[in-house]
Amino acid sequence: MTDRNPYAQQAPLAPGDRVWLVAPSGPAPKGTVEPAIAALEEWGFDVQVGENLRKVDARASYLAGSDDERRSDLVNAWCDPEASAVIALRGGYGAMRLLDGIDFGSMAENAPRPDGRPKLLTGSSDITALHQAWAHHVGVPTLFCPMVGNAVFGDSERVRTDIKRWLFSPWSDEQVRLGEPAQTLTSGEFTGITYGGNLSLLAAGVGAPEFQPGAPEEPGILFLEDVDEDVYRLDNLLLQLKRIGWLERAGAVVLGSWESCGENDDRRALLREYFGDAQVPVVWEVELGHHPHAGSVPLGVHAKLSAPADGAAPTVTIEPNEE
Repeated sequence: MTDRNPYAQQAPLAPGDRVWLVAPSGPAPKGTVEPAIAALEEWGFDVQVGENLRKVDARASYLAGSDDERRSDLVNAWCDPEASAVIALRGGYGAMRLLDGIDFGSMAENAPRPDGRPKLLTGSSDITALHQAWAHHVGVPTLFCPMVGNAVFGDSERVRTDIKRWLFSPWSDEQVRLGEPAQTLTSGEFTGITYGGNLSLLAAGVGAPEFQPGAPEEPGILFLEDVDEDVYRLDNLLLQLKRIGWLERAGAVVLGSWESCGENDDRRALLREYFGDAQVPVVWEVELGHHPHAGSVPLGVHAKLSAPADGAAPTVTIEPNEE
């Protein structure tokens, strides 16, 4: 049986582990690389830096080097036999441009560490494209979390503490930090595989192998969030996922933050239209995604979502390995 939680009894990382810092998407803003390296070293990691981490593409200044350069850093980092994790410096745009040139057979072969547990990929926002690809092609869990090159990592102690918890603690029975504003929209309980991420990236990948209606293979807990999108754009993106069957395949839904996504009342009305009458449990107002104190969530592992009808706080708890 597939190992749904290889980090159930042993934490993904430990001080002394080698981690690679790469930029699969946008370039590093001035003054962000060295603090990011310092933060990871403070946690005790042996930090290796992608050769092209500090580059900017000559054609497109919104990319951290050419596709070949960014892809080379990502692949070389993952395939390093001494690596324990690959950490994305930041998001932006560009990760999806790398996918078609990656030999995922080789990536899967190089996923295990010497002890048999898989390496860990971390990041959020544009890195959603990589999370989906790793789930589909490599078959390993990943961590959707704020990134060390972004201001939120440096500004929020809650963010840093939460990321550190997921990196240095076993995942069995750990709860995803949903935040105090989190509420039940549709009550119920469900246990399934965690998946999803940034709504724009999910919709942009419609039709690609890792974004088929049947992926994941079984109903799971779908996490959604976005930033800087007007309400009509969110409507369009949700409609795309609805029309290909993604929304109806979800066994439960967690709606994260929607920073700078229109007026609150308009956005809530839209989300209620799509999810208020769902026949599955739905939780919203969750501090996940681009929230200034965003929590982290493991993707590709079994979790239990409890959405109480009595006003009690909803929870998402990572399950231990299946027997």
